[in-house]
Amino acid sequence: MPKNEFALAFNEVLEEKQLSQDIILGAIESAMVSAYRRAVNASTAQHVEAKVDPETGKVLIYAEKEVVEDVQEDKTEVTLEEARRYNPEAQLGDMVVVETTPADFGRVAAQTARQVIQQRIREAERSNQMQYFERQVGEIVSGVIQAINNSQGITVGLDMKAEGVMPNNQKIPGERLKLHDRVRAVVLEVKDGSRGPQIILSRAHRNFLRRLLENEVPEIYHGIVEIRAIAREPGARAKVAVSATQPGVDPVGACVGIKGVRIQAIVKELHDEKIDIIQWDQDPIVYISKAISPARVTGVYVSDNDGTRTATVVVQEDQLSLAIGRDGQNARLAAKLTGWRIDIKSLSEASGDALLKLKNDADLAALLPSAVELVPQVEEILAKKAENRPVTPEEYTTLAQFVDRVERRTIQIKEEAARAEEERTSAARAEVPDSAFQMPLDGMGLKEHVFNILTEAGFETVGDLMMALKAEPDKVLGLPGIGPKAMQNIEEVMASLKFPEPEPAPVVVEEAPAIEAEVVAAPVAVEPVAVEEASVEEKPAEGKKEVKKVVEEEDNEFAKDGVSLDELFTMKPEIFQSGAEAGAEDDSDKKKGKKKGKKKGVELEYDESLGEVVARKKHKRGDADVPEEEW
Repeated sequence: MPKNEFALAFNEVLEEKQLSQDIILGAIESAMVSAYRRAVNASTAQHVEAKVDPETGKVLIYAEKEVVEDVQEDKTEVTLEEARRYNPEAQLGDMVVVETTPADFGRVAAQTARQVIQQRIREAERSNQMQYFERQVGEIVSGVIQAINNSQGITVGLDMKAEGVMPNNQKIPGERLKLHDRVRAVVLEVKDGSRGPQIILSRAHRNFLRRLLENEVPEIYHGIVEIRAIAREPGARAKVAVSATQPGVDPVGACVGIKGVRIQAIVKELHDEKIDIIQWDQDPIVYISKAISPARVTGVYVSDNDGTRTATVVVQEDQLSLAIGRDGQNARLAAKLTGWRIDIKSLSEASGDALLKLKNDADLAALLPSAVELVPQVEEILAKKAENRPVTPEEYTTLAQFVDRVERRTIQIKEEAARAEEERTSAARAEVPDSAFQMPLDGMGLKEHVFNILTEAGFETVGDLMMALKAEPDKVLGLPGIGPKAMQNIEEVMASLKFPEPEPAPVVVEEAPAIEAEVVAAPVAVEPVAVEEASVEEKPAEGKKEVKKVVEEEDNEFAKDGVSLDELFTMKPEIFQSGAEAGAEDDSDKKKGKKKGKKKGVELEYDESLGEVVARKKHKRGDADVPEEEW
């Protein structure tokens, strides 16, 4: 093939397959190596490589051969003269890579390698498609509808000659799509299949609405407005809770746009799906009230007991159908959006329930005397409502106040009971050792039928059973099959158990401050036994007076220089003289336990009679009160 024709064809393949030049050349070279091995029946152990010139299309084959004097096998041996054309330092017995392109290799190789080249190119295409669309998961892609199958869904042609499938359950209900229509969808999942990547598309997922909002609302894209939650029933209605991350920004207005231009573009894309944009609030009462929109709410009463978050929403009679929605759609979306279980009641229904609570619960009635006074008036209003007589707005206000008082007090009582239960459980837990929760019930001496009943009830360890006996004894006794004899067996086993004593906490001994070691020039040789046996109380009073006198003299000595004894022990080491200037201790001083101080005229000495180190004034030769023989 002429130079220009091969280059044009090569570039055309690159553009058509959207692959890099290295991938195409690698596929061609690998195919040529396979064709050469098949043509000459070469061993797979022999190193063979191919080089393709992308300008001319010329193919050269290089194979590793042994250097010999006389060639017996041309495909594995080469002469020394031929080998030195490629490696001047080649010697007999060396392995050298030399060119070994067959004479008629061009057309034979092209026919043989055609299938291999096509396979490698397909594999490279699939690998590129897989990597590209794995990065697109959760993002919106655009494609053209290529086929519509009522059972399997819609096939959409995407970029890089890939195909995506939109199953029927991921389509917007009621939306009619036609062949060759361009559609947008979110990439839901990408799987690796035998025929290439399987790309699952969706227009019904809530993330499709999320990405549409990011594309249409710049504030969401830049993070000024944040999408907190999305609840969606495709093709019918959706609720979106948004909040602003910066003060002074209206998140709802930013999503709706001027005259609703932003939200209308999204509604059109979603086949006229209604979208409610509400402002997220940290207070669950306010948040639930807004989630019920467009209905107006009279009161919201939340209860979070045993992990079940329940909200009772009270609305006016004319708002009840709007709050529930068609087939309960509005209430269902509000529950999904907020994560709370929502019960919607009309004002008259809530008033009737509040009356029953007051009549059936004497404790509650005793706590709400003002609500009890309103009972006759509420009963009269409910009777008028039942007879379809008109009810004034003032009477509706009375009903709302009555319901509010009863519901709030009921919730308060439940919260107090939950706190008391939690305190009782905490107290019971404190009385149970930690090791009890590591001991299984099996093998503790319980009767077989008692053990089976406790295991079925969820008791796995001794600690679980002890907690139940301390916090709720009636719970164990109330289990089917547990009677007085069984309880006696349980109590006897629990009483016979012995738990290991907890290890005492290690005592931390504080080390002496480092400043004391800096004041003393050298360690004092002190006999440990003498220090332990000595005590201040055993010493004569004269010794105490002498020590007191020496300390006073020492303090006065330092006071002359402007330094007190207390200040001495807070001084830094730099203010003292060096060891040579202060005087070094000789061997005799170390044996006696003496230590000279660094302050002039003072020495530190271990007093055996006192059992401690004392500071004494340093005497000079010739002092009248010191005998000459001591010097």
